[in-house]
Amino acid sequence: RLETGAGVELEHQYSPSRWVVRPGPEEALKTYLQMGNHATQRARASRRSLLDVPYGDGEGEKLDIYFPKEASEALPFLVFFHGGYWQSGSKDTSAFMVSPLTEEGVAVVIVAYDLAPKGALDRMVDQVTQSITFVQTRYPGNQGIYLCGHSAGAHLAAMMLLADWTKRGVTPNLKGFFLVSGIYDLEPLMHTSENARLLTTLEDAQRNSPQWRLETAPMPPKDPACHILVIVGQHDSPEFHRQSREFYQTLRQGGWRASLDELHDVDHFEILWNLTRKDFALTQSIKMKTLIKNILAPQCS
Repeated sequence: RLETGAGVELEHQYSPSRWVVRPGPEEALKTYLQMGNHATQRARASRRSLLDVPYGDGEGEKLDIYFPKEASEALPFLVFFHGGYWQSGSKDTSAFMVSPLTEEGVAVVIVAYDLAPKGALDRMVDQVTQSITFVQTRYPGNQGIYLCGHSAGAHLAAMMLLADWTKRGVTPNLKGFFLVSGIYDLEPLMHTSENARLLTTLEDAQRNSPQWRLETAPMPPKDPACHILVIVGQHDSPEFHRQSREFYQTLRQGGWRASLDELHDVDHFEILWNLTRKDFALTQSIKMKTLIKNILAPQCS
């Protein structure tokens, strides 16, 4: 399928490292991993934390929780899902935002999930759902749970807009979503090499595409005031821009309170590693939204 002109172009569009403007694909990936390692080591050395906490029975169903200095159950929680095309990445190298957010009084949870080919997309979605249920059950007095995902992680976070929480017996106190450089329609990936380990059929792709599902069976928000921020980097590929723009439009048409934000002069990887900075626009946005101390704030679930 990659031999066709369309297939070659999709392969190019869905290869984020090919679109970096500094300092080149291999160097960008190397820097990304180094910064993730450094940020996580720093967070574990300087913040009170609970590491490798099981949220389910599976070997890969673990999460890390990082706390502010002033410990309390009545905290806002940012729950983060890493990217890596559902095939790579780790919670152990993804604590980019921990230091600046815990410094401001936000607890941060970094979630692991089974990667392909061990984990199928349906399983990953189920694990993410379970991880949020776990956080709500363990910290029922939280001041709001905010979901944040990058790339494939943004897809998994977006799938939580469709979750049936009644099956879990717990309704999480979801207050907002930060969807960073995500993929919301999986069908184009079927025509790229990224699908080789996912082994996604059209039915699988549609079932796990929040874009397709919200278009074909609109699900109105339980609280229209719940805010979803769809974010894309200026130097993300045109396809990533299209995915973000069309998902934002679908959300708006469905009655969701959504915003679309293009972050200036960052690519697919810089948009995440800049979360180590207190003065980065996205860090500031997350801080402002998670620290609203209003128990009557809208709930997404």
